[in-house]
Amino acid sequence: MVEKVIEIDGSFGEGGGQVLRTAASLSALLGKDVRVSNIRAKRPNPGLRAQHITGIRSVAALCDAESKGLEFGSTELVFIPRRRVSGSFKFDVGTAGSISLVLQALMPAAAFSSGGAEFEITGGTDVRWSPTIDYVRFVVLPILSRLGYVADLKLLKRGHYPKGGGKVWMKVHPCKGLTPLILKERSEVTKVLGVSHCVKLPSHVAQRQAAAAQTVLKETDGLDVSVRLETYAPETDPHIAPGSGIVLYTDEGCGTVLGADSVGERGKPAEEVGRQAAKLLVEEIKSGAPVDKHMSDILIPYLAVADGKSEFRTSQITMHTITNAKIAELVSGAEIRIDGELGNPGTVTANGIGLRP
Repeated sequence: MVEKVIEIDGSFGEGGGQVLRTAASLSALLGKDVRVSNIRAKRPNPGLRAQHITGIRSVAALCDAESKGLEFGSTELVFIPRRRVSGSFKFDVGTAGSISLVLQALMPAAAFSSGGAEFEITGGTDVRWSPTIDYVRFVVLPILSRLGYVADLKLLKRGHYPKGGGKVWMKVHPCKGLTPLILKERSEVTKVLGVSHCVKLPSHVAQRQAAAAQTVLKETDGLDVSVRLETYAPETDPHIAPGSGIVLYTDEGCGTVLGADSVGERGKPAEEVGRQAAKLLVEEIKSGAPVDKHMSDILIPYLAVADGKSEFRTSQITMHTITNAKIAELVSGAEIRIDGELGNPGTVTANGIGLRP
């Protein structure tokens, strides 16, 4: 008996690419056919863009999927997974499109590949409107490791808007099941770590970003701050376009990892880049919550397939969190409850389905 295709309205909630990424990723994991219509309907340029196409192609490679409508500008996609596949893969966004957003689709889908999976992805590592690759390295992966999700990630080369050219390697190890996450409390934050980088730019750009961030953070209850500088000599800089950015994250001694980042832009002073990231992290620290607002929506697909009840408290219920919860429920059958109002702190509870390889 052929299972009915799960129908998903891509205009639901935040109405962006996240609907598509979560739907395809869980479809690949669970072997369920999905049809997503009205893709990115709430964006100024609706339909699929390069990074969305790369994300879906990468997920399709992991489950030998057939897809219909996978073309630039398409507003409807049918995704039909066949079987989970292991191996090594290379993907190129072709632009400065976000590698991190491609990984958001790819990482849950790779969790239960029998022999593990390796990826090399080319595109943008530090671009606006998406988590930076350093946020994935220093915030996402440490928290996912608490569920038993084990992956190695190496930044091979940074890529900034508009040329991209960044390159990332990731290996996801085979998983026999994901442990539920209980993260409702944390202790006082005393130490903040970070990385401030610049490429194809004078080294003082990274230094100024770091100094501005440190000033803001040290004014907050005298936090101990250590920001590593990543700069390149002009004659050895391998990157193809100038750019900069900073990521800040709490030391795990507080019982969790909170993070914030900011990327440089033409006309945006380095000091503002550093201050912006620091102020965002201060907001997270002052909330008292153990999960930051960006990590809360990233966690949901994993918790939907975890083995039992998970519960975490987040600094802010976002539309991304609400959207991901709904899509994860539709595709996986997990029960996900959000207690709290949009824009305010809240609690997310997920009764995972206990997926096995």
